[in-house]
Amino acid sequence: MASSSFVHQEEKYFCNNYLVLKPKEAGFSDLFSILCSSDNFKNRNVFDVSEEVAEAFFSLRRRWLIFISLVFQKFFILFKGPMSSFGLFIEQLLNYPTANGGFFRLLFNFLTGRVVKPDRESAKYMSFLGHIDPRVDLNKKIKPNEEGYISGLAIMAAKLSYENEAFTRSIVHDRWQMQFLGFFNFWDDYDEQYATQAIMFQDKKVDPNLIVVAFRGTSPFSADDWATDLNLSWYEINQVGRIHAGFMKALGLQRTKGWPKEIPNANINGSKQYAYYSIKQALKNALKENKKAKFFVTGHSLGGALAILFPAILFLHEEKELLDKMEGVYTFGQPRVGDEKFGEFMKKKLKEYDVKYYRYVYNNDIVPRLPYDDKTLMYKHFGPCLYFNSCYKGQILEEEPNRNYFSLLWVLPKILSAVFEVIRSLFLPLIRGWEYRESMLMKVSRLIGLLLPGLVDHAPTDYVNLTRLGTLPHLKND
Repeated sequence: MASSSFVHQEEKYFCNNYLVLKPKEAGFSDLFSILCSSDNFKNRNVFDVSEEVAEAFFSLRRRWLIFISLVFQKFFILFKGPMSSFGLFIEQLLNYPTANGGFFRLLFNFLTGRVVKPDRESAKYMSFLGHIDPRVDLNKKIKPNEEGYISGLAIMAAKLSYENEAFTRSIVHDRWQMQFLGFFNFWDDYDEQYATQAIMFQDKKVDPNLIVVAFRGTSPFSADDWATDLNLSWYEINQVGRIHAGFMKALGLQRTKGWPKEIPNANINGSKQYAYYSIKQALKNALKENKKAKFFVTGHSLGGALAILFPAILFLHEEKELLDKMEGVYTFGQPRVGDEKFGEFMKKKLKEYDVKYYRYVYNNDIVPRLPYDDKTLMYKHFGPCLYFNSCYKGQILEEEPNRNYFSLLWVLPKILSAVFEVIRSLFLPLIRGWEYRESMLMKVSRLIGLLLPGLVDHAPTDYVNLTRLGTLPHLKND
């Protein structure tokens, strides 16, 4: 790679083409200076970009997009601690009634000085998103092997992945009567922290048996997760395309090595485990014990990005043994993962191995419209979009409406839709049944969502509802 004034040579990358934003290193003066002149943009230490693609980023429009991305990431870096502390406080507060046997028992314990503090590792402790939508049972109206069963199981697994191990194990084993196979906490080699979680279980009610892998998505009070969603950084993999850097790091991308087919000690207890490598080995072990079983991967939000990226690396490594056993990928509120070339690569490989890909998008959900869809910054969805409006009426589209969210033409329709959702939350349980009664926390969230329509649409509640109430034309797997 040739040197230039705008390519930083101190960092080594596993590929030749890349765009790496550096929000931690960039000062606020650096951020504003890139808007003033492309010359300032070249000389500032705000990102690394390979020479082959660097010139494309010097236009004012693209400098503006990078500026916005960096500003939001700086915000989340600055408020990482307060966001985490506030989230923990709210979550603990929500769990006090359960830990004390109910609200009135909590009041009695408070008056007598015997309040029990919630245990974050207990089977009764529920996450913030769990309190947003406390439903844990599968749809009882759909039997195993009936149409809609797997999509319903997929969203419930994706929702369950936000919970702790004891809670997850209890629901899978006691409520769903399935075999719990593992709760994983994976290492990010770049940020040097445990940043990716996933669960794995086996459904023996269906034939063939199904092994489910669900990746945890964006936690509401995780600054790291939101910064990852808003990051425009990418790396290019030969013959595959450009892929979001943050998602690859979360899945187990190796420093300087990229994606070697195997890494030593990837599945040894006590060692730092990486999502892709450990799950791949866990699936091989489970499928060896049950040779007729199949598996699918699922995830909500960032978890959906990891769910579709997982088979992408399997395709890269030509893991035919696993791919022949892969039933599909189910994602809910998934952000964009790569460029148009990556999409073409995936469509070809999904068809070659007959792997189904279902990407669900509810109404004005903001996350599927991130990162920004732009020809040079390159983020593109691929495959059919299973889009549902606020009445849960589905369509099969090439792209969700208002693909970049911030169109002025959509401001009024989004506000009106958010108002309708507030009203609907009052009447839906009366019309469709008590299981659709929303928690007080969800109702309050919908009111807050009037200020930023689309943010509350990202919650799991409506994704669970659309798998149970939604109508959708028959989907052909072309």
